[in-house]
Amino acid sequence: MEIVWPASALYFGPAAVLAYRQWGRPQSPRWLRRHRARPRTPRHAATIIETLHCATHCVMGAVVGTLIVFWLSLEISDKRLWPEFIADYVAAVLIGVAFRYFTEVGPGGRRVRAAVRRFFRGDLLSVSVFEFALLGWLAFMEFVVFHETLKPSSPVFWLIVQIGLIIGFFAAWPPTLWLVRSGAKGELGAPR
Repeated sequence: MEIVWPASALYFGPAAVLAYRQWGRPQSPRWLRRHRARPRTPRHAATIIETLHCATHCVMGAVVGTLIVFWLSLEISDKRLWPEFIADYVAAVLIGVAFRYFTEVGPGGRRVRAAVRRFFRGDLLSVSVFEFALLGWLAFMEFVVFHETLKPSSPVFWLIVQIGLIIGFFAAWPPTLWLVRSGAKGELGAPR
């Protein structure tokens, strides 16, 4: 979660800081040692935190994928958007598996299999919905609003991505709620 809260602040800004102060900080070991008890949290907090967790895979995937495509000047049909879609999605999935890998306990190959299994069981649906909403927004902005290729060297591009990340968060909320209720994703405060 040390990565989730700063990544959330990249697109939610002050709202992420408030959520961290309300629900994130009271989960930290330092806060728990000082106060000796977990505070009560509303039911929707677990879904918000789990959605932020999956959104972090997508945020990091979007940044990494976009920069790689831009750096390599990759294009399909004279558009940078198509390789960017592929790179963003693949990077989000790989980062999600890496998150799970580093939170798994166990030796070698079993740890890798467990990480992949937990990601596909608990995160793939949310990450996919988030990515499709984000990428749909980017396609809409490029093809309908701007009618030109937006470049990562422009602040307008990153503002559009930031808005797309917020859209992706709200699109991923319902599947994450379903995954939390079905037990496929952990509850708030559960070990990762």
